[in-house]
Amino acid sequence: MTQTIDPGNTKFPAPRRAAAAPAPAKTPAALKRRFPKYADLAPLMQFKKPEFSRSARLRSASTIWDLRDMAKRRTPQAPFDYTDGAAEAEITLRRARQAFLDIEFRPGILRDVSSIDLSTSILGAKSKLPVGIAPTGFTRMMQSEGEYAGSQAAQAAGIPYTLSTMGTASIEDVAEAAPDGRNWFQLYLWTDRERSLELIERAALAGNDTLMVTVDTAVAGARLRDVRNGMTIPPALTIKTVLDASYRPAWWFNFLTHEPLMFASLSRYSGTVADLINSMFDPTLTFADLDWLRETWKGKLVVKGIQTVEDARKVVDHGADGIILSNHGGRQLDRAPIPFHLLPDVSAALKADNSDAAVILDTGIMSGADIVAGLAMGADFTLIGRAYLYGLMAGGRAGVDRALEILETDMRRTMALLGVSKVSELTPDHVHILKA
Repeated sequence: MTQTIDPGNTKFPAPRRAAAAPAPAKTPAALKRRFPKYADLAPLMQFKKPEFSRSARLRSASTIWDLRDMAKRRTPQAPFDYTDGAAEAEITLRRARQAFLDIEFRPGILRDVSSIDLSTSILGAKSKLPVGIAPTGFTRMMQSEGEYAGSQAAQAAGIPYTLSTMGTASIEDVAEAAPDGRNWFQLYLWTDRERSLELIERAALAGNDTLMVTVDTAVAGARLRDVRNGMTIPPALTIKTVLDASYRPAWWFNFLTHEPLMFASLSRYSGTVADLINSMFDPTLTFADLDWLRETWKGKLVVKGIQTVEDARKVVDHGADGIILSNHGGRQLDRAPIPFHLLPDVSAALKADNSDAAVILDTGIMSGADIVAGLAMGADFTLIGRAYLYGLMAGGRAGVDRALEILETDMRRTMALLGVSKVSELTPDHVHILKA
């Protein structure tokens, strides 16, 4: 029997009608296909004229690593490896750079960072940036402008420049090239004290206000790249170097058409770098020699090559106005302590001693963020060696300017993103060291 449903019976409601299909969405006018008009294409077709100048090439570098790539293409292997390399297996250099990678910044928010002040005071005078140029030997071998480019770029940037005992421009010539710069002199104490005294006197007469004595070179480190390249000073024309030069004609043209390489402080020397170091440096140095230096030098005295808290304290007790935490860029003892790792303990120890000695950080710095991290962890100042030499090899004086520009831009950006407007506002709270 078929059951009928009464539409009026509320117990059995009538089935609902199917909903009407929605109207198709209207395509926005901007998404409708059309044939492009010339007026629309013209602004997109303004092709930039290619530039091949040195300044254009340097402007394309955004990082120090970019400058390193340029430097490698433009510099023969021996001088490039002398700059780029380190001792033995180069473990120390890799660890020093890794130390800066193994951090985490901790930014503050809602701070006024419309104006960033990167200036600071170091060893009694102002520096426009919290970084100076470290002493580097044989600099005109990397690129013919050498120490002149470095000192003039530092003068323009308002930062200190340090001439090495083993530099290839004299103390007097650097002072003349950068008369308004803040020039420091780095000293290796020789076995011949009379020659050391002569250098000290020349540095003072030339207006250097700071003497930097390096103490981590009792003997030469095993710099294997230099050994394998047969590197000598000046470079020797072997079949290998001639073939290498064929790919870098500009370097050889500059090298052969400028004044021959001469050491700032040494008579002409022919031999390997290691032989030079071993023949000139004194493995008998003690703290008594530091006392002699303190009595002799009337300006600021800093000691470079500090690698323990104990030694940091001792050199300050013996009259140092500042210390440089440095393992010589990894070029002496492989597996040496990493300066960035030492920094918090050394800074804390000197503060506990109520010392006002400057703490300067060196080794492994390749960016402005590295510099900011070092300052936050307790450094008063930093030094760069390879970072500026890569710029020098990439483009002479202009390349050094570009390296300093890159670092300054990095520092400004990093500090703004941290919520910090002055160097003095950086604290350890801004940096967290990641655990392995």
